[in-house]
Amino acid sequence: MVRDGLLSASQGQEVLSRRRNETQAKLHPFEYLAELELDNQANPGQPLDLGTMSRWLAESAQQPYYHIDPLKIDAASVTPLMSLAYAERHQILAVEVNENEILVASAQPWHRGWEDNLKHINRREIKRVVSNPAEIRRYTGEFYKLAKSITGASKEGGINAINTGNLEQLLQLGDAQTPDANDQHIINIVDWLLQYAFDQRASDIHIEPRRDKGHIRFRIDGVLHTVYDMPAQVLAAVNSRLKILGRMNVAEKRKPQDGRLKTRSTEGSEVELRISTLPTAFGEKMVMRIFDPDVLLKGFHDLGFSKDDDKRWHQMVSRPSGIVLVTGPTGSGKTTTLYSTLKELATSRVNVCTIEDPIEMVEPSFNQMQVQHNIDLTFASGVRALLRQDPDIIMVGEIRDLETAEMAIQAALTGHLVLSTLHTNDAPSAITRLLELGVPDYLIRATVLGVMAQRLVRTLCPDCKAPAPIDKQAWKELTRPWVAEPPSMGAKAVGCLNCRQTGFRGRAGVYEIMPLEGVVRDQLGERTDVDKMRSAAIRNGMHTLRLSGAQKVAAGLTTVDEVLRVTPVTTLS
Repeated sequence: MVRDGLLSASQGQEVLSRRRNETQAKLHPFEYLAELELDNQANPGQPLDLGTMSRWLAESAQQPYYHIDPLKIDAASVTPLMSLAYAERHQILAVEVNENEILVASAQPWHRGWEDNLKHINRREIKRVVSNPAEIRRYTGEFYKLAKSITGASKEGGINAINTGNLEQLLQLGDAQTPDANDQHIINIVDWLLQYAFDQRASDIHIEPRRDKGHIRFRIDGVLHTVYDMPAQVLAAVNSRLKILGRMNVAEKRKPQDGRLKTRSTEGSEVELRISTLPTAFGEKMVMRIFDPDVLLKGFHDLGFSKDDDKRWHQMVSRPSGIVLVTGPTGSGKTTTLYSTLKELATSRVNVCTIEDPIEMVEPSFNQMQVQHNIDLTFASGVRALLRQDPDIIMVGEIRDLETAEMAIQAALTGHLVLSTLHTNDAPSAITRLLELGVPDYLIRATVLGVMAQRLVRTLCPDCKAPAPIDKQAWKELTRPWVAEPPSMGAKAVGCLNCRQTGFRGRAGVYEIMPLEGVVRDQLGERTDVDKMRSAAIRNGMHTLRLSGAQKVAAGLTTVDEVLRVTPVTTLS
């Protein structure tokens, strides 16, 4: 490393003169060097980290460098190729396998004593790569622990009886039982699943049963990734374990259920999960939505609000009475926006009450009530009850029918600020949706303060994005009706290890805020033309979703294609 300029001669002498303690002596030399936090002499100002040293080692040994991405490794296929003891003794990990060869990661490229044995046992050629030693040790432990739990659960439960749920029952001769939900192997699998999802920044966990094997998938930055396939009976036991934790009826598999679970990550932060089950052909499909409480601690700028968006939004929600609506499809960030707003508004001087279906995140700073249709506690009856609770601010989960809309309007007319959601494509369409529900135009005029539509766009990975010219035709489509000149340069997705070669990491909101005032209010009538209202709102200063996205493109935060993918076409009269 001194020869190749990563360390200075004095740094090399200092490292050699240090005496390592017993714990440090067990580490790979690179891990010990990383602990010393030395400067990288080949790249001044940058630390000499494990990634840099591992890439240098790969280049020195003339072997490919391999970043271990757990989402792309089939642990069920690679763990049977060698025992855990063998992998730990030689500090190696199989990362890929096909009919002809095994790809093996190591941080000691000149150690070859294990190659012939592995080649003989598996009857495949060995192809070597160099990987980060800390990643090899970590994922060796995780993969083998998971494989052991799944194998143990399969053996204890037997594999002779396969219950394919609602579609059919396949029965083979022999005594067999499905694994117990409280079995230690199943507990280990569930613990791994949740922690793995937190580590990978997943927003949803999908557990999907199939005839012989079930799939586990994570949604990361809006895109689903397959994580693991496991035997159907083990997947059923995992489902049962999660239903127990979510206080759901384990015996009931014929109808959908909802539950919630609160857990703690290894960093100590509490994480809330909302669980939903659905009976399918081969058993119960389960989806867990992960709510990170840290989101509520973020400012509106961090959520994606521009200065103008922030000003307009706070002008609407700071009014003492009226209705403010947030619109957008499922998964567009409406809940996060409303909770962040309520968290800011919920001071000790006001009473904030919500009625939700279901309660998304439990927040101690306001009073939350859940819709329960089995006892006729609906949004409308809930708002009626809340009005007797001396509220200042009311949040209604969703306006779905005329009765709920009327109760929200009644609350606004009697001096309360009401926040709610609708499912419409853009902000002006929310007004026509209220008219379609049967709300008179004069009541909308009297109560609705404004509407905000929103979407989430993936943001470019800050570690690998690169400058790139913007396509003029695409920019023209994005900025209609203004058709502004594109900036001289934008940015493009490249792909690196930190973003799994996607080029994107994280998401931000794009917003379309329409205060119901002035020329916009003048368009409101019994037969409101949504295109005319949209044109009036644009003349009044409203930025469409696409224009809001264009601002992020110009700032180099995302791409034109990404904004066009998630935002609707703007039509004008």
